[in-house]
Amino acid sequence: MANDNPLLSPRALPYGLPEYALIKPEHYLPAFEQAFAEHTREISAITRVRSMPTFENTVVALEQSGRLLGDVSRTFYTVSSADATAQIQAIEEELAPRMSAHRDSIQLDSQLYWRIKTLHDQLDALGLDPEQRYLVARHYTEMSHAGAGLDDEDKARLTELNQRLSTLTTQFEKNLLADTNDLAVVFDDSSELDGLTEGEVSAAAQAAIDRGLEGKWVVTLTLFTGHPYLSSLTDRHSRARLLESSRSRGSRGNANDNRATLLEIVRLRAERAGLLGYESHAAYITSDETAGSPEAVHDLLRRLAVPAARNARREQEKLQAIIDAESEPFPLEAHDWAFYTEKVRGAEYDLDRGALRPWFEAERVLQDGVFRAATELYGVTFTERSDLVGYHPDNRVFEVHNADGSALGLFILDLYTRDTKRGGAWMNSIVLQSRLRGTDPIVVNNLNVSRPAAGRPTLLTLDEVTTLFHEFGHALHGLFATVTYPHFAGTNVFRDFVEFPSQVNEMWIYWPEILAEYARHIDTGAPLPAEVVEKLHASEAFNQGFATSEYLAASWIDQAWHSLGTEEAAAGLDVAEFEAAALVEIGLDNPAVPTRYSSTYFAHVFSGGYSAGYYSYIWSEVLDADTVEWFRENGGLRRENGERFRTRLLGVGGSKDPLQAYRDFRGQDADIRHLLARRGLAD
Repeated sequence: MANDNPLLSPRALPYGLPEYALIKPEHYLPAFEQAFAEHTREISAITRVRSMPTFENTVVALEQSGRLLGDVSRTFYTVSSADATAQIQAIEEELAPRMSAHRDSIQLDSQLYWRIKTLHDQLDALGLDPEQRYLVARHYTEMSHAGAGLDDEDKARLTELNQRLSTLTTQFEKNLLADTNDLAVVFDDSSELDGLTEGEVSAAAQAAIDRGLEGKWVVTLTLFTGHPYLSSLTDRHSRARLLESSRSRGSRGNANDNRATLLEIVRLRAERAGLLGYESHAAYITSDETAGSPEAVHDLLRRLAVPAARNARREQEKLQAIIDAESEPFPLEAHDWAFYTEKVRGAEYDLDRGALRPWFEAERVLQDGVFRAATELYGVTFTERSDLVGYHPDNRVFEVHNADGSALGLFILDLYTRDTKRGGAWMNSIVLQSRLRGTDPIVVNNLNVSRPAAGRPTLLTLDEVTTLFHEFGHALHGLFATVTYPHFAGTNVFRDFVEFPSQVNEMWIYWPEILAEYARHIDTGAPLPAEVVEKLHASEAFNQGFATSEYLAASWIDQAWHSLGTEEAAAGLDVAEFEAAALVEIGLDNPAVPTRYSSTYFAHVFSGGYSAGYYSYIWSEVLDADTVEWFRENGGLRRENGERFRTRLLGVGGSKDPLQAYRDFRGQDADIRHLLARRGLAD
């Protein structure tokens, strides 16, 4: 079978890139079967050792185990998130409970836990280096946190809960993808899209053709509540249709309704937390993050919510004043906010962000912006490898080299949206770096940029430029982490720290030397005018009341669901009523400022890895804003600065406590004042 299945054959491509051109859907399940069995045998070989535990016979052996399963899993889940055909979705649904059961069979293995605990109890006597000591400590903490210390009866129930939750979260994502595709807004007349650029209209026409609706125009939905086109569409009814479609996902009473699914997820997560000795799922999650407790998270969110809501109301008053001056005034509604915000931006800063797209041609942004900043800061270079094939024809593969010419890894970019790709943007790894295993990294960035009609250039919005830089920050983290043990590879850090490197990378968007290279007009090659750049800087805190409020609202909804105890979670809650009450509690119940994600399409927390952790973005932004200040104080885009950031922070991966790594880099803890100033919340 190994000879017939490319997933079970030695990888011949550079860096261990899977031969996706040869892999068929029917190859996945047999490969998983063999990988499960092999991993089980490897763990048994560790626990059957008669001699007392040592670092080599237990921890190193554990790090060497599961290699095939990791390879097959990363290969498959890269595809299932970015090209989820019906056949791939069916495989994922079948795999979900089996993957969960297998993970539990390792994490809850009593004999393995005894060996890890024995080593942990004598840690000071083992003569280990810092990475090895931290590895033992993390394995012990993670197994304890997973429930390895429970009795057999509780472990059996825990395994049942984990399997059911894996099925439910997979179902949530499947429902959301289907409903997002179904609710793409179809327009019969191009006049309904007045205000969009020629390229945006052509993209909508192409999307219609792709769906067999030639002669119409289709606008697909983004993962979050809003939509970039809301700032441009002059037809109020078109704006309303777009936002209404977005907000109705997962709550229409059809086969894709996510309400019952998320309620069961909440209930089972609460039960699991109780079984593990925690008051709530939020308490369980934050206990092994840098935050430490839900109370610490709630304190930060409440501290920011009051000034954010206040600023949003001030912004709303300005928007309403413009509407009141029109010939037919009306009360501002959520679908009007972005449109009239651009009017205020134009009046106060003489700035039309929508008109900037001709300066943000995607290829130039990538080569002369994203890649150039990395080259200037870290010395790395990027060479496209058209001879290497990714998992989809849209993939572009780049080989990355260090300044000394040594090979670093592969970077794969998957830029465009498609019906089989889940919403949003993300980074993932196909191969992890590890000295122990002798492997170098392969990382992927996925975005959801609308594909223009054939022959048209891809022009990005400023938000899409930001997303490209952000996700590439994750990619750099995955490429630069240089560790011995795969457990610490890449972005395997605490969830409320993982967004920090990606947010820092956004700073180079406006950095003069970088902006001057990539922001050039598609027709004339002229740089973005200096006065426009000044206006962009001047308006950085503009509309931050809205932006901060919508984000905090989503973070609070996440916390509200996951702060429920077992009895509260089982109380037959109404999703819409619960969400509304949560927003009232934190003072973010402004109808004109909808939450960035409502529960029924909140993929981050109900099908992704951010349950009780969506606060991570603002938590990490405290470090990010402080780091940006450090770069400014030390001369900005300099190789010395890049080397310090790479070596002391990105390069350590998960092999050191993240806050200690931050202190090593910065020389002190982060100061929240820089975040407050950035978001206009300082007063």
